[in-house]
Amino acid sequence: MGQLSSIDEAIKHIHQHEVIAYPTESIFGLGCDPDDEQAVMKLLKLKQRPIEKGLILIADSYEQLRPYIDDSTLTEQQKQTIFASWPGPVTWVFPKRATTPFFLTGQFDSIAVRVTNHPLVKALCQKLGKPFVSTSANLSTYEPCKSEQEVYQQFGQDFPVLSGKLGGREKPSEIRDAKTGQIIRLG
Repeated sequence: MGQLSSIDEAIKHIHQHEVIAYPTESIFGLGCDPDDEQAVMKLLKLKQRPIEKGLILIADSYEQLRPYIDDSTLTEQQKQTIFASWPGPVTWVFPKRATTPFFLTGQFDSIAVRVTNHPLVKALCQKLGKPFVSTSANLSTYEPCKSEQEVYQQFGQDFPVLSGKLGGREKPSEIRDAKTGQIIRLG
């Protein structure tokens, strides 16, 4: 395995229930198909991350996120504030739909989502036709990976990594509550 040279090659791995690493705006992320419980459980085990913490979905468009979020309780003003930040490095925590899998939301009745402006991640989501699970590429006690080489050091030389450049941001995405606008994590 190792370096993935194209979106098509990455999609092939995703359809085989695999977890891949890929560049985001600030760090390398680990991701998989959000509807593939086998792949999500593999990702959680790989990261040594408890299922209760929940995961972020990253998408090419708001439409891709709609099957996972319940925006019916949000006002037009709240939606406009969210839309004004996208595409970009702001993650919003929305109420989840009743059908959103527990293995994505963990202990929460909400889900964190973001519309990205990273061209490679946008292309990945477009080709997959849905959002992608996005969590930092690192083992639980290590710093997030900022290069392909760091991914290989932490996860092994055979780990599938979609080759590409980071988006140039220093910090991870800001996380805010969609209903209150409250900052949960500074970006």
